[in-house]
Parts: sequence; C-alpha cells; structure tokens
Amino acid sequence: MKFIDQMDINGQKLLVRVDYNVPLKEGVIQDAHRIRASLATLNYALERGAALIICSHLGRPTTRHEPEFSLLPTAVRLAELLGRKVKMAPDCVGSEVTGMVQALKPGQVLMLENLRYHAGEKRNDHEFSKQLGALADIYVNDAFAVAHRAHASVVGVVEYAPASCGGFLLKKEWEYLGQVLTDPQHPYVVISGGAKMSTKIDVLNALLDKTDDIIIGGAMANTFLLARGYQVGQSLVEKLRVRDAVELLEKASGKGKKIHLPVDLTFGQGIHSLTALGVCRSDVIPQDSMVLDIGPETITQFKTVLAKAKTVLWNGPMGAFENPAFARGSRELAQIVAGLDDVLTIVGGGDTNVVIKSENLSDQFSFISTGGGSFMAFMEGKELPAFKALKESAKR
Repeated sequence: MKFIDQMDINGQKLLVRVDYNVPLKEGVIQDAHRIRASLATLNYALERGAALIICSHLGRPTTRHEPEFSLLPTAVRLAELLGRKVKMAPDCVGSEVTGMVQALKPGQVLMLENLRYHAGEKRNDHEFSKQLGALADIYVNDAFAVAHRAHASVVGVVEYAPASCGGFLLKKEWEYLGQVLTDPQHPYVVISGGAKMSTKIDVLNALLDKTDDIIIGGAMANTFLLARGYQVGQSLVEKLRVRDAVELLEKASGKGKKIHLPVDLTFGQGIHSLTALGVCRSDVIPQDSMVLDIGPETITQFKTVLAKAKTVLWNGPMGAFENPAFARGSRELAQIVAGLDDVLTIVGGGDTNVVIKSENLSDQFSFISTGGGSFMAFMEGKELPAFKALKESAKR
C-alpha cells in the first residue's frame, strides 16, 4: 500500500476522500476535529504544488440535495483553517463539476458536494465510481472513519483513478492500530466500556490472546455481572448476551488472562437523575435502581491494573458520562491513563474521545483514532475494504 509521501504529486490534481461528517446545528459546525485531522495531508499536497478536489459525505440524506446536508459549512471552515479560498462545487459529478476541476490550478482547492446525494455512493456503483475516478490524476484516501465501508468513494473509485494512495491520517491509523494488533508491548491492558456488550464482544474475543488484562466498565459490565450470578436491578443489560459473557470469562480464565469487573458501582433512579443515590457493591445492587457509573473502589483497582501497563487500548466510557452525576468514573479513568509514563495509549474514538476532550487531555494520549465502526472492525482483525483496495492498486 502506498501513501502520499511516496507519490509524485507536483502539478497533479488530487481527489482526496476525507471524513467531514461533522456535527452541525443550524448550519454551524459544533466540532471541527475531523476537518483538522485532514490538514496534514492537505497542507503537504498544497505545499508541493498539487490542486485539491475534496470529497466527503455528510449525514444520511434520503433524497438528492437536501440543504441541511450540504458540505458548504465544511468548505467555509476548511478555508479558514487552510488560510486560502475553497471553492464549492454544486455537485460531486457531472459536466459542471468536470469544468470546475479542469480549471483548477496548483494550490487551489475545490470542495465537492455531498457524495451521498447520489445513491451510487453507498451502492458502490461502477458508473458513479468511474465519474469520480476521472476527476483527478491521483486518488488519496484519508478517511479512516469510512474505511470499513465498501462505497464508491472508498473502493470503487480506486479501480478507475490513474493512481491511488493513502493520506497521512490513514497512515497513522494503520501504523498505531496495527502496532497494538500485531506487536504490542506488554503488559497490554484493554479498557472496554460503553452501553452494549454486543458491539464489543467480537473485538474482546479477538484481542484475548494478545492482551494481558481486560478492564470492563459502562453498562456492558452489567451483562458480565449478570453472567456471574449477580442481580443488576433496573440497569441496562443484554440478557441474550449473558452466554457470550460467560464464555469470555471462562476462556480468559483458561488462558490465564484477567478480566477486571467493577467491585462497586454508583447508582441512581435513572440516566437523567440530577444526583446519584449512592454507591453499592457489585453483588448488592438495589433492585429498584440503575447502575450508572463505576464506584471509587473500582477506580482505585483499575488504577492499580493500569500502573503496570506498557500498552493501553481504550474504547468506551465507564458510565453515563453525559450526566455530570455519573461522569466521575470516566473522567478519573481518563486522567489516570493520561498520566501514565512511557506507555503507548490509544483511544478508539467516539464517546471516549468526548470524555478526553472534555478533560482537555487529548495531547496526553499517544493516538486518538477517528474511527468508530472502522476501529472496531480493524481491532477485530478484519481486512477493511479501503485498505484492500489500496493494496490491490499498489500492485498495478
């Protein structure tokens, strides 16, 4: 697989697939992290005399050209961050777009309109892919967040572009996540949280042989507590996944691996409660209450496990962190991991990233992935369609 620093891009027109699927409120971008994440690739290309054609999706439009899904706000913000004009195309394919691309000169930037305005994007339609591929001299994939999608702008375009490569963001994801997947330093601790065990169980099974310790928190811990025979009151639980939890616990025991579950928990009446009702041991959860965060003793025990780590991979908060009454576990764990010395610390994006940003700790982690589904698929050991397409392109 080739990356942009291995390509001769001087004077070339680059079609750069980015992930600008940013949160918008009344047309105003609420978080520009994904746009900033692409700047290393874009600035590198511009400094070397390339012209840029930026393409992305935004949201899930059901019909063509729904105004609320226009990429215009991202073009405005990108222009501010690059310090140069970014032209906005009326579409992502078609004769007018082709004319605008042909007129592009080195150092200029054109933003294509939402790829998902066309049904051919998600269908990986050959004709749509061909039109995208014809726009540029080199296709650059810098959108890890959609690397698990076999869409036209991720896979199909590679068949028709004259040359293809990955950008710097894709390269960082490949290198950092690849390291913890194939050659992690030990002790290696995986932290898994969030609401649903069903979205994490395959990854935990895949990582079991590679890791030394697995820390489990969040609502998914309730399913493991139920698997141990504890009652969990009114807490969120996946009863159909209890057998999976039992099997993972047994498998870990047989392999000499340690799975660390909460020993105490913070509970309340519900996720929107203004205050917590108290802290209980994991085996005596009040029948009429919900577990909504890990407790102080659990935080201390998790800190002890992490103190010996050389590699930490974290995906998923420890509780209902959106509510300040139940944010302590996630916030303190973020501070603990951020404070580790000489440790490779990698975060699996999503809600975990929100926790870390809220604590202003982003710079204290080795790497924060931009992926959600792509992160989970990669850590499960699956070959992502984007990487497969770029590898095949490199052989041609």
